[in-house]
Amino acid sequence: MNLALFDLDHTLLPIDSDHEWGEFLVRIGAVDAAEFTRRNDEFFAQYQAGTLDPVEYLEFSLGTLAQFPRERLEALHKQFMAEVVMPAIRPEVVALLKQHQDAGDLLAIVTATNHFITKPIADALGVEHLLAAMPEYDDKGNVTGKLVGTPTLGAGKLTHTYAWLEKMGKELGQFERSYFYSDSHNDIPLLSVVTHPVATNPNTALSAHASLHGWPSLHLFND
Repeated sequence: MNLALFDLDHTLLPIDSDHEWGEFLVRIGAVDAAEFTRRNDEFFAQYQAGTLDPVEYLEFSLGTLAQFPRERLEALHKQFMAEVVMPAIRPEVVALLKQHQDAGDLLAIVTATNHFITKPIADALGVEHLLAAMPEYDDKGNVTGKLVGTPTLGAGKLTHTYAWLEKMGKELGQFERSYFYSDSHNDIPLLSVVTHPVATNPNTALSAHASLHGWPSLHLFND
């Protein structure tokens, strides 16, 4: 068994699911459009530049989720999946995942986007294991707006991957081949420790780093 890890946004999806969730809430009138769009775009630009404070962003993102009761959130997410996510799933991505699944590899998505947003997406992609920022829930199943544990961003992805493998009684070094597919330079810490890093639809910074270190590049889509 080999290990295949995947970033989600702009790697398996040609969109940023976290940013698109915010845009979706604005579009349907669920949040204040002007203020939410301003902050959402600001955080997205910080992420692209590699300057994002993950805790600050997650407090904003999870605080938005906390405005809605769980049943309302579930209904909103179902609509979001139908209107935004499902049309964005490309056959090239399905084929890549199937290639690893058919080989008997252990697959996981490792994403900085929170678990509430990404769990239905992972399910739609047929990936059982998901490592994502975990919201805190109250005893009624509502999001409190707080983060459980540490963010899954940058070096945090490495921390969460090691902890997940340990819970499964495994270590990264025991896999003959370990893959990590990502588009972002933010993921260089995890890309640097697997045996087969793959710069997937890479941004400019990651493309330069991959070229310097002889990492292969994979272009599943260009948008």
